[in-house]
Amino acid sequence: MNICIIGTGYVGLVTGACLAEFGMSLVCVDNDRQKIELLRQGKVTIHEPGLEDLVAKNMREGRLSFSTSIEEGVRSSLVIFIAVGTPSDADGSADLKFVEEVAEEIARNMDGYKVVVVKSTVPVGTCRRLKQLIKDRQVRPTPFDIVSNPEFQREGSAIEDFMRPDRVTIGAESEQAVAIMKDIYSALYIIETPFVITSLETAEMIKYASNSFLATKISFINEIANLCEAVGADVHHVARAMGLDGRIGKKFLHPGPGYGGSCFPKDTRALWKMAQESGYSFKILDAVIKANEEQKKRMVGKIIEKVGDLKGKTIGVLGLAFKPNTDDIRESSSIVIIQGLLDMGAKVKAFDPAAMEEAKAVLPGIEFGKDAYDVVRGADALVLATEWNQFRRLDLTHIKELLKAPVFIDLRNVYDPDQMKRLGFDYCGVGR
Repeated sequence: MNICIIGTGYVGLVTGACLAEFGMSLVCVDNDRQKIELLRQGKVTIHEPGLEDLVAKNMREGRLSFSTSIEEGVRSSLVIFIAVGTPSDADGSADLKFVEEVAEEIARNMDGYKVVVVKSTVPVGTCRRLKQLIKDRQVRPTPFDIVSNPEFQREGSAIEDFMRPDRVTIGAESEQAVAIMKDIYSALYIIETPFVITSLETAEMIKYASNSFLATKISFINEIANLCEAVGADVHHVARAMGLDGRIGKKFLHPGPGYGGSCFPKDTRALWKMAQESGYSFKILDAVIKANEEQKKRMVGKIIEKVGDLKGKTIGVLGLAFKPNTDDIRESSSIVIIQGLLDMGAKVKAFDPAAMEEAKAVLPGIEFGKDAYDVVRGADALVLATEWNQFRRLDLTHIKELLKAPVFIDLRNVYDPDQMKRLGFDYCGVGR
């Protein structure tokens, strides 16, 4: 089966490489000629563990190729995945410009029956509108089906998430389309992956509901953490005990500086906007979004409490990406916190294993260190903002020697408060 994936961003490239690993023949298409040329050379433009090797392997074995021609991709394929971005508009709604442009191109180049699969995260009702758009833009009437197949890939572990997913969601109106999609994902049968076969609208809602619920868990435990600080409780123990309840579960109960990245902020805002346009007031989601925005600002206040007046002070920051194992700084708490420190007159020196090149474009006013210890040298305080593994086992004695003052602000609760106090640090975490 020949497959075309339009969009070689995070979702498109991971999907293409993994489907090729399943034995499919794929062409990944993008209008960015420079990116396609790099990919043809086996150079992956995003940081995702294992992805470059997977791309190179499947190119070498002849299952994966790259092109700038949508016409070539559509005409040579039975199934076309749309995997382009849907960024937030100013009002919080999803910007569907790229999705619609791709749908029009697909319509113009259809030369026989196709299955058009929307992998991009789109508001409920989008697939049905795209179906009509494709009908209207076809050069000649050509049969096709449209499918909603949302992705659930975590940055930093996307390949594992694709190869061993919790579920595969397929929204479709045609038995033929469902059969083709099941064939594409047949490699997952052996590990008994659950398949959710449903309507277009329901599949679209599953994606938003899932991400928004996970964001809710994060904002909830952050609010509990803030209350723990006020009443003298330890959120670490609270979260662990909560997570042992099977009805709650332990995942996403890790307090910190707020969620970020390319999905949760965008998807929560889009779902909230969708509810507003439907005449429904989504009060919980409204609170989740506001709590997350306030949590990031609260972290700056936490630093001020420890350091005092920030003007002229140097703050070392470990971590710029919104989470470990990615170079993605979109809506990263670290970026918001650093901007807040700069606004208060502080100097910032930062290090991240993967995201410094990305951060240089948005934080031109800071200094970048060559490693964690370089960042600490001469700083008035150290802020641990992203929990990369290499930050979990720092030489704390050496860190203390390098700091101007032994102030350690651990926004990810990586270190034990009692141990840090024994070592002589003026330490604080979140909710502890």
